[in-house]
Amino acid sequence: MKISFNWLKEYIKIDDSPEIISDVLTATGLEVEGLSEFEQVKGGLKGLVIGEVLTCEKHPGADKLSKTTVDIGVEIVPIVCGAPNVAAGQKVVVAKVGSTLYPEGHEPFTIKKAKIRGEQSMGMICAEDEIGLGTSHDGIMVLDTDLPNGTPAAEYFELDSDYTIEIGLTPNRADAMSHIGVARDIRAVQGNDVNWPNISSFDMETIADEQNIEISVENFDACPRYAGLTIDNIKVEPSPEWLQNRLKAIGLSPINNVVDITNYVLHETGQPLHAFDLREVKGNKVIVKTLPEGTIFKTLDGEERKLKSNDLMICNEEKPMCIAGVFGGLESGVKDDTTSIFLESAYFSPDWVRKTSQNHTLKTDASFRFERGIDPNITIFALKRAALLIKEIAGGKITSKVQDIYPNKIEDFKVPVKFRNIDRLIGKTLDRQLIHQILTRLDIKTSEETSEGFIATVPAYRVDVTREADVIEEILRIYGYDNIEVSEHLSSNFLSEYPAHEPFKLERSTSQQLVSLGYNELITNSLTSSKYNEHTTHVNSEENINILNKLSEELDILRQTMLFNHLEVISHNINRQQKDLKLFEFGKTYKKVGEKYIEEANLCICISGNKNTENWQKTSEKVTYYDLHGDILNIFNKFNLKGINIEKTELDILEYGAVYKLNNKVIAYAGLVKKQIAKAFGIKQDIFYAEIKWDSLLKTVKADKTFEPISKFPAVRRDLSLVIDKSITYEQIKGIAEKSAGKLLSSINVFDTYEGDKIDSGKKAYALSFILEDKTKTLNDKTIDKAMNKLIKAFEFQIGAHIRK
Repeated sequence: MKISFNWLKEYIKIDDSPEIISDVLTATGLEVEGLSEFEQVKGGLKGLVIGEVLTCEKHPGADKLSKTTVDIGVEIVPIVCGAPNVAAGQKVVVAKVGSTLYPEGHEPFTIKKAKIRGEQSMGMICAEDEIGLGTSHDGIMVLDTDLPNGTPAAEYFELDSDYTIEIGLTPNRADAMSHIGVARDIRAVQGNDVNWPNISSFDMETIADEQNIEISVENFDACPRYAGLTIDNIKVEPSPEWLQNRLKAIGLSPINNVVDITNYVLHETGQPLHAFDLREVKGNKVIVKTLPEGTIFKTLDGEERKLKSNDLMICNEEKPMCIAGVFGGLESGVKDDTTSIFLESAYFSPDWVRKTSQNHTLKTDASFRFERGIDPNITIFALKRAALLIKEIAGGKITSKVQDIYPNKIEDFKVPVKFRNIDRLIGKTLDRQLIHQILTRLDIKTSEETSEGFIATVPAYRVDVTREADVIEEILRIYGYDNIEVSEHLSSNFLSEYPAHEPFKLERSTSQQLVSLGYNELITNSLTSSKYNEHTTHVNSEENINILNKLSEELDILRQTMLFNHLEVISHNINRQQKDLKLFEFGKTYKKVGEKYIEEANLCICISGNKNTENWQKTSEKVTYYDLHGDILNIFNKFNLKGINIEKTELDILEYGAVYKLNNKVIAYAGLVKKQIAKAFGIKQDIFYAEIKWDSLLKTVKADKTFEPISKFPAVRRDLSLVIDKSITYEQIKGIAEKSAGKLLSSINVFDTYEGDKIDSGKKAYALSFILEDKTKTLNDKTIDKAMNKLIKAFEFQIGAHIRK
């Protein structure tokens, strides 16, 4: 949102510079994102001064040139001029050496010292088109002025310098969507009163009710308030220069005086207005209603749009004229030959306007304000203000009294506030009188005050201030965040207030763990493309949740898996030569089963490329499934999970991999993404992907970890080499060992494998190490041998293992 500094000063006294005011606004929450000088004329007439032609004679070397001397205040300079009307005694505009001119329709150029046909020239006497003040090039501008020579030309033409303040307006600050709204925030900080435009002449004017326009509102939910009046005898023409400059300063292009006035009042007060050509108000009726689904309506941009059944329309007796609060119609707008108008000022429901704006992908200055919530009680003020300006600038005559349809007034908000809560949330005890002063400057009234608190009456235009915390936030932002002293002894109670297994803490600590392992965190869109479902049966298309108001064809459903989001990111990185990737994301997946919507939280992990960067000490190695598997087990160990079963997966999205189960419930799966799926995203290298069901994992988390002292007694290692069938998994071996050796078995590890011609086909060899330990005493050979014999017999009997010597 753009604000003109000079325009702003019409409503509140400002003694500070634009830079200081920008800092004030930023401190109040209206963050200033840009501050730039606005020039009414390109270049701002810098370097141009008023001069007086002292002498003028024919150029000795050219019949069409004149040789002059010009007094420019600080000196008298020779200038060669080609204008036929130059003469001694004239007051003229002189561009001094070094100044730059921006002629209409031509490239800018800088004035330099020159010799023209042998005569020295140190400047230029200007025509109006050469300085951007018009189109005439018949001769130089001859001024009627008593200003002293050397006076800046900008002063003569009353070109006040202005600044454009660009504010990054947050959606909650609907009250600040105008110059007066911004002035109110400055008042709240600095104390100067806001000067509203004077409309008293409207109320004193005797209006003959000559035009009988009947207004009918059929849907008060969508349109709680609608007002209007008629104006005759207007003359549509370009706006006066001051009005055009006001609009140009905030980036708007002037159109004509009537439309410019509605835009001016919109940016002045925040109230959108619309002017209808009275000839198009058929039957002298204005009807606010919805129309049947599919009705065709042509908008101001020439587009034919199919209306939705919940699009609120402004209609005449025969047809629609305008999409309420969003966009006008092509036929009903103000034209060059318009002489009478119906001027509308209304309050439309934010929800209704927002849906219509999204339905037709129309974003206008009006919809921007209606969607966020304007002041419902400024409607008539803005209508009268615009009517008076049209009367003044376009020569109009107000021919009807104000019609105001407002059956159910939108009341101010009543909010109970406790002083102790103000002190607690702000972190400082503020003087009670200061609190009242701040609230008064914010138009928030206080009543029923006691030693404990008061009732705050918040004006209806502050749609974001409806709770006690909102009122306290208002006090704090005006008092100033920087004025809250930081204690020398900072402390926080959140660590002790919440148990260690709170979900957000577990998520944060897991993120830190993965980052420490070299992972980067992703945040991807929950919306995805239904076309991705064609690559796999892992996603059931019948369970898709379709987006009704989709932003694009590529983002039409909520995701059932996060795999596709990750493949998009991986493809993007690989295409930019970033091929070694370790990524993770906490996110949600969605599906619809019958009439039930299911939302699940997941932790997804992806690895691809090399384990480490190539260097002279070590050759790079490709990541494998076991790298991903190890990181998953580290997460399970972090949560102190025991008894996890790992089984082979047959998921359609994976070439191979594993399913991780706890208490017979799947809590994760991982593996190599199928080549054809990766290829669909333009990826040729292996992608290893894991999806951990975070909600299920959290349900199994044990709140407390138990600790025990390090054993005082030494551990013993024994190795075995087993020849087993290829179908036997490590998990089976591990399970047998834990049951057979019992508490003596501290850990088991595979340190070598073999498959080849030295053993039978269909067989493989595992070299295993077993760490045995008794925490109460030192193990002797007899106990160790007994434990190992039990292991050997269990392996031979249960999985047919052959023990290699």
